[in-house]
Amino acid sequence: MPSKKRNLPTMKLIISAEHGGNLIPEDYKFLFNEHDHQLETHRGYDPGTEDLFYYLKDISAFAKLNITSRLLIEFNRSLHHRNLFSVYSKKLGKNEQKSLIEAYYLPYRNVVEEHIKNEILNKNKVLHLSLHSFTPQLGEQIRNNDIGLLYDPKRAAEKEITRTFKEELNKLSPEIKIRFNYPYLGSADGFTTYLRKIFPENYLGIELEINQKWVKNGKFPQKLKTDIKTVLSYLVN
Repeated sequence: MPSKKRNLPTMKLIISAEHGGNLIPEDYKFLFNEHDHQLETHRGYDPGTEDLFYYLKDISAFAKLNITSRLLIEFNRSLHHRNLFSVYSKKLGKNEQKSLIEAYYLPYRNVVEEHIKNEILNKNKVLHLSLHSFTPQLGEQIRNNDIGLLYDPKRAAEKEITRTFKEELNKLSPEIKIRFNYPYLGSADGFTTYLRKIFPENYLGIELEINQKWVKNGKFPQKLKTDIKTVLSYLVN
């Protein structure tokens, strides 16, 4: 069990999963007629995150899952980012791309942002956990960790809570190799990065990245999920 609490603030947990599924709406399936196999790879979605989302959902104040493939529109990128649309959806005209933003991207992100706003207006601190998974090998690079905790090093509260997360999870699972801001930087363009600008106070945005080598039949191991849930329950009191 986690150790005695170290004066951690009471927080509301909000969970999101930007790459939970690989669904392509009927009107856009023509874009993938010759490339539908890509939807089943790490390029199409983050395997395991939908399973983890539903397992953790009951300890959250609010949770939102996206099941539309990132190859249609990238929910974890800003509107100005060059990779908002994939090589497939870049073939669409500007009006069609605008329709994707209005029909899928904004409704998902806006509802998460609105719930964070309401919690902060109610004088609560928010821990926003964005769930992701990563491929064990990208090109020539072998990712040599099991879990990545992504945060902004400039924000002391995020630094503290990720270190507490690592410490407590390793007490339950000492064999799990956890690294900070790897395989990606927590300060890079993403949903949490955007939200930090909107909510400079009382918002902590952490991305939980789990190695896809753990995924079997779309699910992470039960013990790993249980241990993560135990630690999160501890962090948000």
